[in-house]
This record gives sequence, structure tokens and C-alpha cells, in this order.
Amino acid sequence: MMSRAIKSLDTMSRRSGRITLQARDSNTLDPTGRALLKRRKSEPSKKKLQPAAKKQSFEIQKCWSEDGASPCVLIETPHKELEPADPSSFKQYTFKNLFIQPSPIPRLSWASSDDVWIKMLNKELKYVHDKSYLQRHPKLQPKMRAILLDWLLEVCEVYSLHRQTAYLAQDFFDRFMLTQENVNKDYLQLIGISALFVAAKIEEIYPPKITDFAYVTDGACDIWDIQRTELHILKALNWSLCPETPISWLKLYAQVEAQTDQENFLVPQFSQELYIQITQLLDLCMLDISSLDFSYSVLAAAAFCHFSSFDVIHKVSGLTWDGVSPCVRWMSPFMDVLRSQAAPQLKNFPKVRPDARHNIQTHVAYLDLLRKSQEHQLDSLDSQLSPVAVGTVLTPPNSTEKPANH
Repeated sequence: MMSRAIKSLDTMSRRSGRITLQARDSNTLDPTGRALLKRRKSEPSKKKLQPAAKKQSFEIQKCWSEDGASPCVLIETPHKELEPADPSSFKQYTFKNLFIQPSPIPRLSWASSDDVWIKMLNKELKYVHDKSYLQRHPKLQPKMRAILLDWLLEVCEVYSLHRQTAYLAQDFFDRFMLTQENVNKDYLQLIGISALFVAAKIEEIYPPKITDFAYVTDGACDIWDIQRTELHILKALNWSLCPETPISWLKLYAQVEAQTDQENFLVPQFSQELYIQITQLLDLCMLDISSLDFSYSVLAAAAFCHFSSFDVIHKVSGLTWDGVSPCVRWMSPFMDVLRSQAAPQLKNFPKVRPDARHNIQTHVAYLDLLRKSQEHQLDSLDSQLSPVAVGTVLTPPNSTEKPANH
């Protein structure tokens, strides 16, 4: 009994000793802890933390000033976190100096006009479109694309969708087809209506329901087909869904040319009647797959140039005549056909304010106009290749006029 009491007393003393050791000042560091902390500091780090990867940025640097113009240099600048310690290993970075015009956007109260301009130019480089994608789809023809886009424009008018929505759908469709191969023509309508479904959810405040998009296909596509194709498009485009379309460029050019109140730059100040005439030319040109040969900013500038002077175009876009003239000449047959038609009129849409009617996509007999425009293109090409002036008759020379050695 006595031995048990001694053992229990010894156990309690050891426990009390532990309690005594733990009841120390928490702010003081014990010697073993100091030694451990010092050893950790002195040891070299085995694993260095890699800096977070950041996207390249661009800045505007003014070069010179002559007659009020100040051309700038678009300089790609790496972030300081990405600079290596050894300058000799700085070969993985490539720099490009791109000479651009200063921002035509006036001073803004809500953002830097230079930053807005640079972001728009960066999108021109990021979002790539190319008409050569038809080579990846042997069963498709350019006319099939025109028929599909014409139908999408008609759907946009039926549901009072904005022009930007229609042009976003066109951009999604063209860029998606660039990532695919051997698409059958039977799937074009499904891809087109799914692209419009994605564009409407991005651009419209109250987009139509998916059942509405399935309804306009007349039973060819159901909601499950559209949902599956929507996910396929988003993955193929890597969720890059915010390009600067020809409509956004055109609206910027028209606003800069007509703006009188810089404080309310986002409020449209241009003529609605002139704007819908230019957009009709753009609509017609976008049905032709050859429009993908040009950047969206050049397409909008060329369309605007047919209703204005190049001096105005240079002022609002900074583009040179050499950069715009090929697109202006290519667009001339389309403009000739539209001149023979009645001027478009502003339409009334339910639940659309009168001052916003020009933003709603409209539809006319574009396929018929496209056919006439392409015929004009062929005629102009034949006249350029002809060795004689138009109107002359090619007849063989008289026998007396032939060379003696023949």
C-alpha cells in the first residue's frame, strides 16, 4: 500500500513539473527555439518561390511632335517580377516596337483615353480571324456561310437584338470554325444559333430564352443540342469572348468625328440616319468571306470612308491611306449596289427608345445584294485584266498589217 502511494505521489510531481514548464511567458522564446529559428534562417532555401506570371503590358511613349501630331511608339514592357537576375539569360523575351498614331479618343473623366485605345489595339492582335478556315472543311462553300449569317441577321431583327450581338455571333462562328476540321454543312445552323445564344447572353440585358433559339430552327436543333454546342464553342475559343467588332470600331469613329460634348462621350452624338447606312454596307460586306482578309478596324474605317473623306478617317482612326485603300477598293462594288437601292430607314421596335433604334440589327434582302455585288466584282476584275479599253471590239488585223515573217 505504501509503495503504491509513493508511486502515485511521484507521478503527480512529474505532472506538476510539466505544468510548471508550460506555465511560462509566451512572449519569451526558449533557447532550443532560438537555436532552431537561427538554424532555419542560416540554411539556404531549397525551394525558391516562383513569381506569379503576369501578362505583358504596353505603354505609349511619345517620340516627336510635328505640326500638332505626335506619333507614338507602342512598347512591350515586361514586369519587374519577370526580370531574371542574369541579364545574359534575357533571351526568352522578344520586344516589338510598333509605330501607332496617338489615341483619337478625347480626354475621358472615367478612364485614360490612351489605355482605352491601347486595349482596343491589343484585341486586334489577340482575336485572329482568317478566311482560309474553309480549307479545313472540304464540304463547305463560302455561300453556305453567307446564308447562315443572313439568317442570323434575320433572327436578330425578330428578337430586337443589338448589332453588336449579331457581329459577336459572326466572330464566334468564324473563330470557332478556324479551330475545327471537316465540319458537315448539316451542323452549320446549330453552330450559328449556339454562337448567337452565347453572344446574346453577353451583350443583351434581357436575352431571349434558349427555347426561343431552338424554336427559330424549326425543330432542327433542340435545347440540349444548343447547350452542348455552346460548351464546345466556349472551350474551343478558350473563353476569349470580347473582341472589338467592326460595329464597335465604327461607333467609335462616328462618335469621335461628331462629338461636341467631351464630358458625355458615351452618349451618341452622330446622325442615326448616316449610321444605319454605314452599318448596312458593313452587313453586306461581312456576308462575303473575303471580308476576313481585313482587320475589323480597317473594315469599319473603309465603310466610313465611303460616306466621308479620308481626312476624317485619318483623324478618327490614325490609319494611313495605304492601310485603308485596299479595303476601300474591295468594298466599292458593294457600295455601288447599295447606291442603286433605296436608303435604309429607321425602324420602330417595341420596348426600344427612339434614340436607340439605330443600335438594333435590321435585315434586308442581303443575299440578293451580295450576288449583285459579287457580279460587279467579277466585271471590274475582267475590265482590269482586259488589254483594251471597255467598249472596243477585238478584231484580227488585216493581212496587209501582219508582219512579213508570219
